[in-house]
Amino acid sequence: MNKTKLFHELHHGEQPLVLPNAWDFGSAAVLAAEGFPAIGTTSLGVAVAAGLPDGTGVTGAATMALARLLARLSVPVTIDIEGGFSESPTAVGEYAAELAELGIAGINLEDGRAESTLADPDHQAELIAAIKERVPDLFVNARVDTYWVQDDIDRTLARAERYVAAGADGIFVPGLTDPDGIARIVAAIPLPVNILYSPTGPSIAELGALGVRRVSTGSLLYRTALAVAIDTARAVRADAPVPHAAPPYTEIQALTD
Repeated sequence: MNKTKLFHELHHGEQPLVLPNAWDFGSAAVLAAEGFPAIGTTSLGVAVAAGLPDGTGVTGAATMALARLLARLSVPVTIDIEGGFSESPTAVGEYAAELAELGIAGINLEDGRAESTLADPDHQAELIAAIKERVPDLFVNARVDTYWVQDDIDRTLARAERYVAAGADGIFVPGLTDPDGIARIVAAIPLPVNILYSPTGPSIAELGALGVRRVSTGSLLYRTALAVAIDTARAVRADAPVPHAAPPYTEIQALTD
């Protein structure tokens, strides 16, 4: 089956699509090998791996370079493109089209901007519409960043409804963990709703019962990987037992076959 079509269908299963977010080819390949049916990317991981800041629109080249590698995977891949790396609807549409030509199944487009500001929702809707006009089949997950700025369910719904009307395929509300708020979003939005997993928030089963169709890990895996690397380096320095078992070299090398 076409990977883009499969990715759309994965949002309508009996359980939420648990979408792990990778930051390089190796992390994506091991997650695919683990049996995850689709892989996303984390803009923080991609940015920091390239020595660049996240959320400032400067990682377009690094993101595209990673997308070229991840398109080799056998599972659908969705790419986080921050705010689109441009305010020009035409440019954002062309960037999305280049990803689609590589075989990428979806994108994540956020309305958050630098310094904890939000894009004008009408302009953000123009970006979404431009993408859908240029590549109709690409799954556009429209991220509403109101909960990173201020908990405001009404403002969140107003933005989400505007993006639905512009042609988005899914709505992503990171930072929302309140079950009542999640239920209200799901009830009001006729598209698959994506929630960012929180270790202190609802479980996957609880999110599924609330009607959530996709659960992303965001930067959690990347940040955890850095923590494991620090713990391991400290253990070696202290001549203490290594706290985590590492896969053998040959297993990781085989990911590039």
